[in-house]
Amino acid sequence: MNGDPELVFDVRDGIGIITLNRPKALNALTLDMMREMNRVLPVWECDAAIKAVVVRGAGDRAFCAGGDVAGLYREMRDDPGGTLRRDFFYEEYIVNRRIHRFAKPWISFLHGIDMGGGVGLSVHGTYSIATERFLFAMPETAIGLFPDVGGGYFLARLRGALGTFLALTGYRLRAADALWAGIVQAHIPSDRLEDVLAALARSDLSGTDARRAVDAVVAPLCTSPGAATLPGLIARIDRWFSAGTVEEIVGNLRGAEGDFAAAQLKELVRVSPISMKVTLEQLKRSANRSFEDCMTMEYRISQACMRPGHDFFEGVRALLIDKDQAPKWNPSKLEDVTEDMVAAHFAPVANDLVFAD
Repeated sequence: MNGDPELVFDVRDGIGIITLNRPKALNALTLDMMREMNRVLPVWECDAAIKAVVVRGAGDRAFCAGGDVAGLYREMRDDPGGTLRRDFFYEEYIVNRRIHRFAKPWISFLHGIDMGGGVGLSVHGTYSIATERFLFAMPETAIGLFPDVGGGYFLARLRGALGTFLALTGYRLRAADALWAGIVQAHIPSDRLEDVLAALARSDLSGTDARRAVDAVVAPLCTSPGAATLPGLIARIDRWFSAGTVEEIVGNLRGAEGDFAAAQLKELVRVSPISMKVTLEQLKRSANRSFEDCMTMEYRISQACMRPGHDFFEGVRALLIDKDQAPKWNPSKLEDVTEDMVAAHFAPVANDLVFAD
């Protein structure tokens, strides 16, 4: 191992800069990274010398590909009594909430992959900038998990059934579609990001509308990401994915014609049945809840997913550890996932994440 820090904190001309510094691991998040952010963010929020925060990823491949789920798998295998599976989600969700409530502009430079935990560091902030290499997805159902890090809150608030579609299928979006969906606010080539930093440093970002203030700075540097594809798909997505159950959604896709429907059906057939049903229930419950209530709910779901024998560990094994791409889900069929199995994911836990302020 080298001695490079997993996070680099810097302050430049009034801008606090956080660099996720695990490029070989696609800047995947660890417990130590979350604890460091929870230590530094309250200090920066109160520091009058810092007027905004920029978060970015090291390297050219990813902003952040998610959490270090392989580490969670290894703990279950080697140390079943360990606390990483409890502490990681707890600390991560507190970071997500800090970003959502941050009193200063929070700006994300999204160069490369932005998935899972990376989305939690970006989408809840003030302003997200996608580069030419940006790639978004919430692919958790493929590993037996669910779209966490506040995924229920923001996905449930996307137009129509788009959030349900993204959550169940793990469908990937490039910059044009993410901009159309409102997941990012701007597209700027990666070689102009330093210009963005300089412009932010020169600007007055105070005021009640932080997003508008940042947009005024960023707009002159924006370029077109090209044409979005979602506008031509959204009517079909709404028709298929607005159903009340996963079985109905699958039935809609089976009865539809065309390559797009066939591709989405193929995805749903291969991912975890219980994860799909938990995810759909999560989105339903998130639609009218506060951010804090959604995070409490997601923490409960996360801890249910960390129990021995859950699909999460089989999904990580199959996709990331053994890489045989052949997970053996339990239950293996949608019709065998009972309401009680789903409901158990939403029950309170001993160390509930509850926000008092």
